[in-house]
Amino acid sequence: MTFDPKSLAKYPDKTGVYLMMDKGGRVLYVGKAKNLKSRIRQYFLAKGDEREMVRFLIKNVATIETIIVRTEREALLLENNLIKKHQPKYNVLLKDDKTYVSLILTKHDWPALRITRSRKKTKASNTFGPYTNAKIARDILDLMNRIFPLRECSDSELVNRTRPCLLHGIKRCIAPCVDMCSKEDYLEHVKAVKNLLLGKDKEILKMLGRKMEEASSKMLFEKAAHYRDMIDKIKHVISKQHVDNTAAKSCDVLGIYRKADSVMIVKLIFRDYMLIASEHFSFHQILSSDEDIFETFILQHYPQQKELPKEIYLPLTLSQKETLEEALPKNMSIFSPQKGDKKKLLEMAYQNAEALFKREEDTRSLDEKMLLDLQETLKLSQFPKRIECFDTSNIAGTDPVAAMVCFINGKRDKDEQRFFKIRGKADDYSATTEVLSRHFERAKEKNHFPDLVIVDGGKGQLGIALKVFDALEIANVDVIGVAKESSLHTKGLTEEKVFLPRVKEPLMINPHSPLLFLLQKIRDEAHRVAIGFHRKKRTKSTIKTSLDNVPGIGPKKKKALLKKLGSVKRILDAPDKDLLDIPGISKKDIENLRTHL
Repeated sequence: MTFDPKSLAKYPDKTGVYLMMDKGGRVLYVGKAKNLKSRIRQYFLAKGDEREMVRFLIKNVATIETIIVRTEREALLLENNLIKKHQPKYNVLLKDDKTYVSLILTKHDWPALRITRSRKKTKASNTFGPYTNAKIARDILDLMNRIFPLRECSDSELVNRTRPCLLHGIKRCIAPCVDMCSKEDYLEHVKAVKNLLLGKDKEILKMLGRKMEEASSKMLFEKAAHYRDMIDKIKHVISKQHVDNTAAKSCDVLGIYRKADSVMIVKLIFRDYMLIASEHFSFHQILSSDEDIFETFILQHYPQQKELPKEIYLPLTLSQKETLEEALPKNMSIFSPQKGDKKKLLEMAYQNAEALFKREEDTRSLDEKMLLDLQETLKLSQFPKRIECFDTSNIAGTDPVAAMVCFINGKRDKDEQRFFKIRGKADDYSATTEVLSRHFERAKEKNHFPDLVIVDGGKGQLGIALKVFDALEIANVDVIGVAKESSLHTKGLTEEKVFLPRVKEPLMINPHSPLLFLLQKIRDEAHRVAIGFHRKKRTKSTIKTSLDNVPGIGPKKKKALLKKLGSVKRILDAPDKDLLDIPGISKKDIENLRTHL
């Protein structure tokens, strides 16, 4: 399964991060974009990125997930967090795994402003950042030191100094080292620094703005530019950020978006102040209120989680909050922030829920339209919501097996697939008869039928299926046969012959039709699953047969050998001392294994 470029229109045109994943859900690449829809589309343009690596990457992409954020800076931070978490093979990883820099007011009687790369935040209100540009962080530190006369010396220098340093002489420090200022005065400066870094004090911006205008009116343009740069740097400091957020040490932020009876819940996962992941859950035919939905979701979801947050943020207040908290593990707390950074985190979760809902809604609409087209084209008696496809597999009649894959609303449901070991004859017709009879006898008992059955093959296999349904008196299931045929007119593509009941000639579907793509996907998936099951059964049979030919190796010894080593090759490669450690295996057994395997 590869990514379908037709779904590009469903992606949001907002700032955020995208994760490209293979069919197994493994993250292959993480990227950021100012416009997610535009950036993702570029990968699939005819004259897009022509690098070999990118072309190879796109061939392996099955799904693309997105996380919306507010600014490009937040996207950069989130991209960094996700690359370090998933370590995608197509991303260039930083060798030293360095983190972005932050500013910290030290925990001391006379606090100092320092720069750090440490992720440890022992007191969240005293840590500011991180900053994506280390030079800007250092410029901010220098700016703070020029505006506010806090000490710049080390703790040991502070204790041992007997007279003020040079910085006091140029009015860059008020010399707490020699008691030339009161504790109250010093802490006033500390408070001013903290307020500015938190974006709570705009007076300094007004003051610098006045100085910039004054310098400009006096034709001192270089000085005015200096003040302008200072203003820009301060604005960088006080700009709010929600990807790495001091308000979110260890929490899950839940957002909800609903339309009619369909609901999308998004969970933004923050750990150690970093947004590290996003999960989403969709529900249909839901008539409950938002409060009931959140209560049910929390009670069902969190007891199953291994790594739990300290806090859960919700966009509404639960009337049964205290009772719910008592039922949660490890004294987790539930909050409903009404303002500030935590409220803005909820807004971000809502944006993601809305975008994912609309994308999924569009997908459902497209899938429904395709299935309606399939019903009309194949003249089916009912809408093919549930499709079951059967395929058999054997080599020269040995180890015959079959598999059934199930697609519901155009999507494969792995929980519904079934495997069959053929008990009777191994030829295709006999195997198809046995498998369909066994499966639909059970389906009839449970009154649980598919809407459409697909058998891999032509008229013969279709005829077998119809005979089975007649014998079981099943008349409410549509059935078709699908056979592959190479065509000289489609430039290497394959045409599919679709055989319909009581229709003499097969139906030929356009090789570029999305209906053909759907039928091929279902049939190929059944074929792949059947072959995989056959290969696994044949391997076990080969191992069993090989060990059965070794004198002195009975069922117990055979089981012990396979449990310990797993395969005949590993048994042969294992040194004698390892084989002797296996219960029941003697030196004579080892000689027989070496001789007869």
